[in-house]
Amino acid sequence: MLDGQPQSHVDLADPGLITFEYVQHFALAIGACSPTAPAPLRVTHVGGAGLTLARWVQHTRPVSPQIVLEPDAALTAAVRERLPLPRGHRIRVRPLDGRTGVRGLATASADVLVLDAYAAGRVPAELATPEFLADVARVLAPGGLLLANLADEPGLRWAARFLATLASVEGFGGPAVLAVLATHDVLKGRRFGNLVAVASRGADDLANPAPTDAGPARSDSARLSPTDAEANRSGSARLSPTDAEANRPDSSGLSRTGDGQPRLDLAALRRAGASAPIPTGIRSGPEVTRLIAGARPFADADAQPSPVPPDPGAWRVR
Repeated sequence: MLDGQPQSHVDLADPGLITFEYVQHFALAIGACSPTAPAPLRVTHVGGAGLTLARWVQHTRPVSPQIVLEPDAALTAAVRERLPLPRGHRIRVRPLDGRTGVRGLATASADVLVLDAYAAGRVPAELATPEFLADVARVLAPGGLLLANLADEPGLRWAARFLATLASVEGFGGPAVLAVLATHDVLKGRRFGNLVAVASRGADDLANPAPTDAGPARSDSARLSPTDAEANRSGSARLSPTDAEANRPDSSGLSRTGDGQPRLDLAALRRAGASAPIPTGIRSGPEVTRLIAGARPFADADAQPSPVPPDPGAWRVR
């Protein structure tokens, strides 16, 4: 728990086990990204908490270089003491807030950037500004993916403004938002909840991966499967790599598609979402256009934090 909200779940014996819905959605998107697992990806995380997703990336794509920006040094120290990272990991935690940390990263240094930072249960306003998102676009390699954990109430007005802001930022312009993942009840506006936005950095035709030197990109790079009867009832799931052959690494040790760009296979993502143990909905293309229609992008001066979450210990009637 952090700020009164459920924050992280870690199983040291099974880093492939993911309990929280939105973290499963992060994993689905990364699993549908080529090069396919177990090929490494350069992943930057804005927000670390228990390092659940970073551990999963290390488990499914070993030797992936990862940077975690987590300003709470005391939290990181407690996590390292009680939930030690596995041997041989390449996870580096920097005690910096998102804006400062991203500003200090090299251009085109990340294949995936995960935005999962909250304060008092809300996405901070400074992480929803065009200025910050432009810096995110700079850090992403061509074709790189931004995965943003958003929280909103029924109506999704804040999320629509965030997505409209993304579409207005140079580097994320045009059909930047490839997909929005959430449980069906959140997408239909029945309850407060999390949505994961998947956006691309200035590459065309990202939903159709180019063939790699090792052959066509596999769409089933990771499988979402229930762990056992109890985990299946709770919505927990284990995501693990298949035995697909890794793509040939380049000189940096990182695999790429034929044109050198990471890519999202949207068809594979839809298949993974359809078979997920939690009721996952995916919006893309015209569905995303309708979602953000009429939404006013945030400006640096008027950006707002995400809505106040409901008290997890109380009933709420709308």
